[in-house]
Amino acid sequence: MVCVDDSHSIGHNVHSPLGTPVCLNISRFLDLTFLASREISPLGYPKNWGRRARFLTDGTCEASRLEEVPLEVLRQRESKWLDMLNSWDKWMAKKHKKIRLRCQKGIPPSLRGRAWQYLSGGKVKLQQNPGKFDELDLSPGDPKWLDVIERDLHRQFPFHEMFVSRGGHGQQDLFRVLKAYTLYRPEEGYCQAQAPVAAVLLMHMPAEQAFWCLVQICEKYLPGYYSEKLEAIQLDGEILFSLLHKVSPVAYKHLNKQKIDPILYMTEWFMCAFSRTLPWSSVLRVWDMFFCEGVKILFRVGLVLLKHTLGSSEKLKTCQGQYETMERLRSLNPKIMQETFLVQEVIELPVTEKQIEREHLIQLRKWKDTRGELQYQSPPRLHGAKAISEAEPAPRKALEPSPSIRLPPGTQLLGPSTKSRQQKQAEKALKEKAKPQTGQQQPYPSEGSSPGTSTDPAPKAAQGSEHTDTKDSPHLSKESLTSQESEDTYL
Repeated sequence: MVCVDDSHSIGHNVHSPLGTPVCLNISRFLDLTFLASREISPLGYPKNWGRRARFLTDGTCEASRLEEVPLEVLRQRESKWLDMLNSWDKWMAKKHKKIRLRCQKGIPPSLRGRAWQYLSGGKVKLQQNPGKFDELDLSPGDPKWLDVIERDLHRQFPFHEMFVSRGGHGQQDLFRVLKAYTLYRPEEGYCQAQAPVAAVLLMHMPAEQAFWCLVQICEKYLPGYYSEKLEAIQLDGEILFSLLHKVSPVAYKHLNKQKIDPILYMTEWFMCAFSRTLPWSSVLRVWDMFFCEGVKILFRVGLVLLKHTLGSSEKLKTCQGQYETMERLRSLNPKIMQETFLVQEVIELPVTEKQIEREHLIQLRKWKDTRGELQYQSPPRLHGAKAISEAEPAPRKALEPSPSIRLPPGTQLLGPSTKSRQQKQAEKALKEKAKPQTGQQQPYPSEGSSPGTSTDPAPKAAQGSEHTDTKDSPHLSKESLTSQESEDTYL
């Protein structure tokens, strides 16, 4: 039985996936599973983690800088992504596979934050809730959660320039985002694993956009992960373990023999979306794919790490016992976490949404048979950007009449009482057509007119020409069409 007693945090009693009773402290659970055996630095992170992925003041990573992409290739990718983002609904509806391929290649750094907002549906959520974040930001918040959040701020990427100073703008924004979520979902409150996720988002976008992306992650990508009892993460641990049986039977057999519950090694991986496990360049690439394809990317990354760490008899020679195995999982080989290798392995691993959902139903049935109904009913999980866009389509503006010709800057638009050039030309043509031939007289002059004065119907026709339908005036329709064909420039 694993138990933590910390008077400064919130405790919950749960059972591990294999039935072992576990007394968990959610706000310190991550430190228990992966940080307890490490020496902690004064800034709150393990010292070996700092050596492995130390963030310099320029925001780069000493041990794993981003993969160098030729400038010309980067500019081409930026141009393609700008084209996609400017016509996002069309691309998502008709060319989703192309979006997926471009996410696998990596989103250009200059557009990554904007792309994550579009992929996650955070942008749509922001449009649907204008002013909501400001309202939550101005609210006082629950002191119970505020105290816990305050103590966790300095733990998030302490070497990154945004979070290096206590009370700096990065920590302030992180506090605002996490506090706002506790008010937005008071039934869930705050979980420590949300802090690194929110911190990564804040590195790429302002606080309000980061908040709505965090909402989408918690509600659409990983529903139930941050709720009480950790039931959703336990179910996914069993799903991961079952999929491992097919991907790497050697690793599965070893973990099963050592009676190592999945929750002991995969909790930090999944709840933090590998942001506290992988080198920084690999984190960004994994998140690009995660926002596009959903939780299956997390499963694939976890399976790749387990397969290449425990997947052969040669690798198992140095970790014969439970303690040695856990140590190996805590200090993964940097080669298997390297960006190019890991991304290629993740792309090629044949694990689909259907397999995950099928395993989810199996594990849910087992859970009900052994422990009864779930105490927290989380909303259904959506697998990636396509499913989210179909479930929450972007709001469409009401159709309004608007000119189809782009006018130069400063040009005044025609008012309702001003006649356009086409209308004046049409009027003139109708007048010419309606004029009587020379020498002809009107046989029946109108009432009230003098005998010598002829009544010309042309003015009436001219007055009505403004409101003449295109069917009644083919000349007007043809002329307008010609004008539009020669002058139109569509937005």
